[in-house]
Amino acid sequence: MLNFFTIIFIIFIVILLLILKKRSFRKLINKGKLHSVKLKKNIKNNNKFSSNKKSFLYNHETKKYSLFYKNSQRNKMFSLFQGNTEDKLIALEIAAELSDKSTLSILRQGLRDMSPEVVEISAFLIGKFK
Repeated sequence: MLNFFTIIFIIFIVILLLILKKRSFRKLINKGKLHSVKLKKNIKNNNKFSSNKKSFLYNHETKKYSLFYKNSQRNKMFSLFQGNTEDKLIALEIAAELSDKSTLSILRQGLRDMSPEVVEISAFLIGKFK
């Protein structure tokens, strides 16, 4: 009689552990399957020349700059925009390079500028945000 209750108690504990530790138990079972999944991912990543019609990159996604570089270029852009037309064109080149929303204030100022070149480039760069 005692052996019967111990066997039932052990089975109960095992079932309880399986329920509570479902994630770790699944990982233990699927450990062999993970190796094949990793190989499949590597095979897909190694095929660089396959055409995927759904994947494309925006221009701003290809350029990744550090925060320090962005801040220094932004400060340079603001100081250059206070100068003459040539300096403003250089500042607009920096704005085109950064192409983030922090440059919109400079681009709006460029729309109100007296030089038609500055106005045209500013309008073109603002159009990229839409």
